[in-house]
Amino acid sequence: MIVMKFGGSSLADAERVRRVASIIGANRAKKPLVVLSAMGNTTDSLLEAAEKAVSGAVDVGAVETLHRETARSLGIAPGETDALLGELKTLLTGVSLVRELSKRSRDYLVSFGERLSVRITAAFLSKSGIPARAFDAWDAGFVSDSAFTQAELLDDVWQAVPATFAAYASGKDGAIPVVTGFIAKDRKGTITTLGRGGSDLTATMLGAALRVDEIQTWKDVDGILSADPRIVPEAHPLHEITYEEAAELAYFGSQVLHPRSMLPCRRTGTLVRVKNSYNIDSEGSVIVEARREAAEPVRAITAVKHSRLLDIVSTRMLGSAGFLAHIFNQFLKWGTSIDVIATSEVSVSLTVNTAQDLSGLLEDIRHVSDVQCHDGKSIVTLICDVTQSSAILAKCFAALAAHGINVQMISQGASKVNISLICDDAESDRVVRILHGAFFGTPHE
Repeated sequence: MIVMKFGGSSLADAERVRRVASIIGANRAKKPLVVLSAMGNTTDSLLEAAEKAVSGAVDVGAVETLHRETARSLGIAPGETDALLGELKTLLTGVSLVRELSKRSRDYLVSFGERLSVRITAAFLSKSGIPARAFDAWDAGFVSDSAFTQAELLDDVWQAVPATFAAYASGKDGAIPVVTGFIAKDRKGTITTLGRGGSDLTATMLGAALRVDEIQTWKDVDGILSADPRIVPEAHPLHEITYEEAAELAYFGSQVLHPRSMLPCRRTGTLVRVKNSYNIDSEGSVIVEARREAAEPVRAITAVKHSRLLDIVSTRMLGSAGFLAHIFNQFLKWGTSIDVIATSEVSVSLTVNTAQDLSGLLEDIRHVSDVQCHDGKSIVTLICDVTQSSAILAKCFAALAAHGINVQMISQGASKVNISLICDDAESDRVVRILHGAFFGTPHE
């Protein structure tokens, strides 16, 4: 048995739905269980519709057109699709009357994307001679807490999922389950969403609970690459990577599985494979608990732009206990996450997301420290074997020095699989290319 997860870009229109159906059909002998995201940009369209509804207008034109045209092109009866679109209009009409969208209503609203997606795909599979059945996640056993927009799955799921799909797993039911990603219900029966990486979490939770042979997540590249191919055209796929390395890649900008989605498969040791829906013959990349083969010291290089570097210094607290505690308490108070950090007794350099409003945080920190803010910074991260850090850093700095680039901060992660450097946004792409060239022998510029 396998789990196959397809994202929105793989389901953008009727032609791509046909392609996904053909991939599912080709893997029919492996007893696939399918997880789908919303089609294309449907979630964004739903949120735009919500904004209009808060202003008093009900408009689901973009969502309606995409799904009705897709159903028509695929030759699917519009019954279930039209029923969901009608339910969506009713919800938005209510929002337009109260001129307010709560987190609870927002989760209800965005759930329509996945619910429409699975019904269209399941219907097309069945029409194509591949029996399939659409499942809303809550009918598959997905129960969460009530933290709307960021819900966490409850332990009940580990027992509920195997019970739901026992007949399919045993071969008594031959219809392929097609399950909504990203959504669940709380104990009161209210729809919730699982936050960032929610569809990946649905896939890994299903795969881990069912103890499948592997979990496949299908993208538009040949697996996990050594760098962003838009920056480094010579980037190559990695045959194997550990959960820890994949998590660090995701934290620092690479669109692999979201770190939280890896927790279920790490618990059971279930293998995850990243595949290319446009090159189905490619083996892709596998994500495992522990590496099974020898690897180069540096595995991949990634970057996150638009960060803010804070240099915090307090000579007044020299030799005093509590400096770091005071600093971190302010970040906790203001709900601000730190990405990369380097410390000494009376100074801290760290990065945060530029999109955050830091005015209150900075005012509190300035009561005991001097703070300098530097916008327009990038975090360039080497996913690597930190036990070889001296050799890695020597090669890294030699390559950057040869091109006249000075990094502004360095941090070696506690995970022992990453080293991060801070540079200007304007230099970021060039730094990634230089480092990729140094470690993998591709052109620097």
